[in-house]
Amino acid sequence: MQKKPVKEPFYAQGLRFSCIRCSACCRHESGYVFLSGKDTSLLGAALNLGYEELTQLYCRWVPTGDGTYQLSLKEKSNFDCVFWKAEGGCMVYKTRPLQCQAFPFWSSVLTSRCSWKETGKNCPGMDRGTLISPKLIRNWLALRQKEPIILKGVS
Repeated sequence: MQKKPVKEPFYAQGLRFSCIRCSACCRHESGYVFLSGKDTSLLGAALNLGYEELTQLYCRWVPTGDGTYQLSLKEKSNFDCVFWKAEGGCMVYKTRPLQCQAFPFWSSVLTSRCSWKETGKNCPGMDRGTLISPKLIRNWLALRQKEPIILKGVS
């Protein structure tokens, strides 16, 4: 029996991306910024807050539909990230969560060229600038596996 050839991902030749710090991914649309333990440690240290205080002030628990909840940053009423400020942008940029650092190299965006293009409609840095190698893209994807999102069960 002959093996089927493995289909290469659409990004097998790399993808162009250069963040222009326009903040489009941080503002105006509802969404989630899921946090790992490392994210909360770095944010807590940067803000001089312990885990409990950080999560009370800046986080929310999002239901997954299977009885568990994932930790995410809160949003303001206009859907801006809780850490986005008009004067200067991201107030935690140097310690921003992995999800923010990895954008747009998320598994949900990399499912197909169509998904990449759709996301690019709101991001002027996509398909422009620096060619990001497939190896680096795979590294971004692997980091989420190494730094899983914080979960809690139903109490």
